[in-house]
Parts: sequence; C-alpha cells; structure tokens
Amino acid sequence: MTDVTQFYIDGMWVAPQHAETMPIKNPATNAQIGTLSLGGGADVDCAVAAAKAAFETWGLTPKAERRALLARLLEISEAREEEMAQAITAEMGAPITLSREQQAASGTGHLRAFLDAFDAMDEEKTLPNGDILSHEPIGVCGLITPWNWPVNQISLKVIPALAAGNTCVLKPSEHTPLSAKLYAEMIDAAGFPAGVFNLVFGDGPTVGAAMSRHPDVAMMSFTGSTRAGTIVSKDAADSIKRVALELGGKSPNVIFADADLEARVPEGVFECFSNTGQSCNAPTRMLVERSVYDRAVELAAEAAEAQAVGDPMQEGDHIGPLFDQIQYDRVQLMIQKGIDEGARLVVGGTGKPAGFEDGWFVKPTLFADVTNDMAIAQEEVFGPVLVMIPFDTEEEAIAMANDTPYGLDAYVSTGDEARALRVVRRLRAGGIHINGRGTDYGSPFGGFKQSGNGREGGAHGLAEFYEVKVRPPFTG
Repeated sequence: MTDVTQFYIDGMWVAPQHAETMPIKNPATNAQIGTLSLGGGADVDCAVAAAKAAFETWGLTPKAERRALLARLLEISEAREEEMAQAITAEMGAPITLSREQQAASGTGHLRAFLDAFDAMDEEKTLPNGDILSHEPIGVCGLITPWNWPVNQISLKVIPALAAGNTCVLKPSEHTPLSAKLYAEMIDAAGFPAGVFNLVFGDGPTVGAAMSRHPDVAMMSFTGSTRAGTIVSKDAADSIKRVALELGGKSPNVIFADADLEARVPEGVFECFSNTGQSCNAPTRMLVERSVYDRAVELAAEAAEAQAVGDPMQEGDHIGPLFDQIQYDRVQLMIQKGIDEGARLVVGGTGKPAGFEDGWFVKPTLFADVTNDMAIAQEEVFGPVLVMIPFDTEEEAIAMANDTPYGLDAYVSTGDEARALRVVRRLRAGGIHINGRGTDYGSPFGGFKQSGNGREGGAHGLAEFYEVKVRPPFTG
C-alpha cells in the first residue's frame, strides 16, 4: 500500500487541512493500492500564498539560474524514469512498455525540448522602431492536469511556467497521485526555492474551482474534458485570469485510395487503440475513399482482431484496462449506442474480454458503415473504439473531417503530395499527421474550436507563460 497523505507546499511536505480521503486503485485488478488525502479551499489558500510570496524573488531570478535548475531536474528525471513508468502503470493501467517508451519518457522529452526553446529565446529585445520589448512572468499559475497522460501534461505546464519565472500550484488528477508525488520529489531534489512549486491533491469541484476562482492566481492552465474546461473558464472570468485550455478531440483519419492501405489502415487502428484509446488526439474516425473502403474494412478488422489485451505489468504492445469503472461504464454505453444506431459491429462489442473480469478491461471494438451524425462519430468515447466511414470525393472528406465540435489533431494518408497539402490547409485542426508521421517534442500542441485555446510544448508553449512589456530606450 502506498499512502499519499501530504501535500507539497512552500518547500515542505505538510498535512492537509482537509480530512477527506479516497482509495488509490489499480485499474487492472480493481484492488486498492493506497490512500490519497484530498484537499480543500484552505489548502489552496496556503499553496497560493506560498507561491505569491516566492514570486517576489523567483520572478526576478536571472535566466541562467532558472535554466540551471531545470537542467538539474532533467538529470534527476532521467535517473528516476523507471520509477515514473512503474507508478503510471500501477495507477492508471498503461502497459509497462508504453509507460517506459512514451508515458514516462514524455516527461524528459518535453523537458529537453523546453530547454532548447528556452536557450533560443531572448527575454528582452529591441523592436525595429527602437522600443524595448521584454517577456516577463505572469505571476502565480494554477495548473490542472489529467490522468490519461499524467507526467506528459505535468511537464507541459510546470516546466514552461517555472522557466518563465512564474510560480505555480499544481492540482494533478486525483486518480494518478503516485506519478505527481514522484514529480514533486524530483522538483524538491533539484533545489527549486521554497514556494516556487506547490502540489495540492483534490477533485475539480473543490480544489480546481478554488484555484480557478482565487484572486491571487494570475493564470489557469487546464487539460481535460471540454465540459470541465468550460467551468474553469467561467470560474476564472471574474478575476480576468489568463486561461489556457487543452480539451477533447474526435480526430479524423482521412485515407485516400492512393495511400499505402496495407500500412496506413492497421497503423490507424493501433494508433486509435494505443493507451487503451484514452488519448484526446486519438484518430477515432477513419474516413476512407469508397473505392477502397471494403478492403480497408478487411485490413482494419484483421488489425483489431490482432490487438491483444493483457496485464499492464507484462512487457509488450498489448493494451491494458481503462482507468476506472466510470470510464468503463461510459465506453460500454457508447458501444451500445453504436449498435443501437445501426452501425455494423465488425470486431469487439460490449463486455469484458475473456479472462479479464477483475479489472476495467474492454474489448477493442471496430464499427463500419458509420455515418458522421451518429453519437459514436461525434462524441469522444475515450476507449479503444474505432469507427469507419466511407467518402466519395476530396471535398466530402474535408467536410466530414471538419464536421465535429473538436479540432485537435487530424490524420491524412495519400500518395499525392499536392493533395495532402490541399487537404491539410483546409482541415480545422491544430496538429496534422501525414502518411503515418506525426510531430515531435518541441512542436506546439493544441486545438481549434472546442478542443481548446493556446498551445503547449516548445517555444509556443513557453510563450504562453510570459507577459509582454514594452518601453522606449532610456535617453536621460
């Protein structure tokens, strides 16, 4: 059992002022593996006060000193990466190979990219008109991160916030406290001054709302559902906070007849199922040109049937469980909706895979002959559920791809470069994958429409955490 009963505030591990607790569970077995203490408004007040006091000096710390601490954090993160992978597998069920190669690795990968962006950034420069422009920290930043990519999202918020000279209060998902506690330990070991980074555990309606409404918090950065992001924005509005949101997605995967079907279709299936479908940018809608649609369905069915489900502690490319019963029940409901709406169930369906009755495992599921107005084509399922839809023309494909409230990522496969560039230009999405290739650490990540606002990662993600000030040159 691993109990997480303290918060990290003002450079110390302290007991919460709020006495409520919740179990920490392993989603592969539904067994309790620890207990988490949940905070309240008083804990947020203490954390924000510590961050506000620390900002008075940290906000003036020279860039070189901030960079040295981040470089030290990178060394510690690399040394403890296996611990991070094990924590993520235990708390949210990501298979250990995925945890090592992507989940835990994202923490160090983003940190390296931010260091490169930080090195390249001039915090002060002269404009063509002779005025002096300076980039300065915003103040106290409230950071709320989700359970599905825990350290990925923590690093995308904490690193640029601290690099820019801000102080912060982090509220990670209460469902993934082990990785967050480990991250706080690494921040502490790196030697950041007391109060620069603070950690309070709690739920969104209590701790998240207290942060969003707090008058001394200057910025909120939130990753999660569109519904919750709307609430954060409303809570932050009274104090005119800066708000950055990375929200949901329903990413289209547009496959034209001239694409390499044998490679792109199975790849799209496995990309959708990766992390058990619990990724906001998963390509969950496969749009296929009608002339090759039947063959694509065959290839997708073969890939879906081949997708193994297994114990997260075992190495391999299998998928693990969903992270809890609430998510399991929602995915079951969405699969049943697809059946009720008349989509053709090709692989999978409702219920648990044979031999995996204890945890929150689901069957990898493939629907064909879906129409874009069905719930399974419009709503974010957040499970290993792929829908396939045929199209006839390039115009129809673009219209269908954009016919969603979201605009996070989009995927395009074609052998025609001119077509690829035409389609990419018209897709309303923040990130594009072409012929199986996506972007890397250091590129901005974020979406259009209800997928949020602002960008995370690299130079653009760093810029989100700066204010801009301009002055004339001193003339005496």
